[in-house]
Amino acid sequence: MTVHQAPIPQLQNPRILAVANQKGGVGKTTTAINLGTGLAAVGAKVLIIDLDPQGNASTGLGIPRAARQVATYDVMIDEAPLASAILETTIPNLHIVPSTVDLAGAELELINVPRRSFRLRDALTGYFQAMAPGAVAFDYVLIDCPPSLNLITVNAMTAANAVLVPLQCEFFALEGLSQLLRTIDLVKTSLNPDLEIQGVVLTMFDRRNNLSDQVAKDVREFMGEKVYKTVIPRNVRVSEAPSHGKPALVYDHRCAGSKAYMRLASELIQRERELRAA
Repeated sequence: MTVHQAPIPQLQNPRILAVANQKGGVGKTTTAINLGTGLAAVGAKVLIIDLDPQGNASTGLGIPRAARQVATYDVMIDEAPLASAILETTIPNLHIVPSTVDLAGAELELINVPRRSFRLRDALTGYFQAMAPGAVAFDYVLIDCPPSLNLITVNAMTAANAVLVPLQCEFFALEGLSQLLRTIDLVKTSLNPDLEIQGVVLTMFDRRNNLSDQVAKDVREFMGEKVYKTVIPRNVRVSEAPSHGKPALVYDHRCAGSKAYMRLASELIQRERELRAA
């Protein structure tokens, strides 16, 4: 992966978090939509940007494909205004920029495009600097990244203040984390010097499995205080929710997974307060 030096515009207002891990099936999208729902539930205005060509975040929030007239592809490739792509969800305070399968070819199309690593950042900058009457002033922007370390993910990291890493409690977790950390360092060095790791969220934790305990212990030793205290358990209701076009917090707010995501939202807010106070 090659990144190129370029001027860095200053973003305003919201806290922008890229939810990233190059491995698939670790709970990125589940974390993005349920964390976003949890933040919205306590009054924060949240925008989720679906940067995965599979569009699972869009589907998981009940956005039909017919409604995705302007999507992340149009924003990244055709420079459509971000405001034209933002859709309301059924969750109060939660909006989304949806994705379509067109985004799958975006990396090739971006190769010869000026400021190819800054397309998303420029779009966000334009939105928050213009702030037309009636536009939503978001508190948090969560970018759901594809399961790869490609130019689309680089765009997310270049636009973000920090990276939130969902990490499945499995044998190769640390190996994958090391690769992701190298990419974050590369983006920080070449494109976004203010980029930081916001935190690591342990997902799909199975208390009946000794391996989950060992992985959690190893990750905490490796990453220290960056690892969230909240652990997301493996939970059937969380897995079922996307097929109904709902976050788990709406589908079944009493299940163990929903309660864990509400705790995660509270812990994230507390971390952000501490960061601003420092």
